[in-house]
Amino acid sequence: MPSWIDACATDDIEEEDVIRFDHDGAVFAIYRSPDDRFYCTDGLCTHEKVSLADGLVMDEIIECPKHNARFDYRTGEAKAAPVCVNLRTYATKIENGRVLIELMGAQ
Repeated sequence: MPSWIDACATDDIEEEDVIRFDHDGAVFAIYRSPDDRFYCTDGLCTHEKVSLADGLVMDEIIECPKHNARFDYRTGEAKAAPVCVNLRTYATKIENGRVLIELMGAQ
């Protein structure tokens, strides 16, 4: 059964931006795409464990602030060195102006 967690308000994230969300000892990154969709990945870079919420969002790419590693935040796919390990992604849904993430069944 899905376990949906209330992460933030939709208004907490600007278009083409990212915020950090901490829950139960884990760090997540929540993104708002240029086409107004919401996505969620693990919040730490798979290379050096730096918070991706401090990175730069460009279209559908998050760039790590430490070594400029890049991921497609929609799929978690590692797109540029030095990363070679993908991010885990989590389903999102919007209810009553809130972003919910599903912690069960991560991809």
